[in-house]
Amino acid sequence: MRTAVTNLRKTVAMFLLRVALPDRPGSLGAVATALGTAGADIQAVEIVEKYEGFAVDDFMVEVPHGTLPDAMITSCTNLEGVEVLWFSHYPEGWGLHADVAVLDDMTESPERADQILTEAAPVVFRVNWAAQIDQSSGRILARTGMAPAVDALPLRALGSLDQARATELPDEWLPGWPELLVAMAPFKQGTSLLLARKGGPPFIKSELARLRHLAALAN
Repeated sequence: MRTAVTNLRKTVAMFLLRVALPDRPGSLGAVATALGTAGADIQAVEIVEKYEGFAVDDFMVEVPHGTLPDAMITSCTNLEGVEVLWFSHYPEGWGLHADVAVLDDMTESPERADQILTEAAPVVFRVNWAAQIDQSSGRILARTGMAPAVDALPLRALGSLDQARATELPDEWLPGWPELLVAMAPFKQGTSLLLARKGGPPFIKSELARLRHLAALAN
């Protein structure tokens, strides 16, 4: 059975679409129908944010290898009032990880809460990597696999670490590293939790609020 599932995985690709749509009855169903018509199998939908009559939803979809991504984008944007804000491959095995699951782990092992959240952050926030850094020196205290393999990150590039915020780091902010979208929040004992995305999507207010909340609970 496991072999069959593995073989099936090899025939499909996972994508993440962040879509802005009118916050009214029927809009979500219309987008789901459009994606299905384009050959996408929706695995999960998550409401990310609501504002001024619109909702921002994340759709995690599977499509057969070889399916043109443009077909999914076009099927959505052909709907009145719908805009695709971001579209990208979704790394295999990430899945959707509920905040409550991380909170449960942090509650069970409060002495390791900061380590637990740092390790889970790429899945919880859908970022490429995360790191716990010292606010005064930039020294990396913990990191996930794709984070820079250096002792410290340049504070001049990162800016203030004592409040939750998002910013964009320019190309070569660290020698050999491309531009990144980052978000940060005060963490445990004079540290900050740093999240990084390559390419996007941009961090939005609701994600910063979640980051601030979870980081505070790990303190």
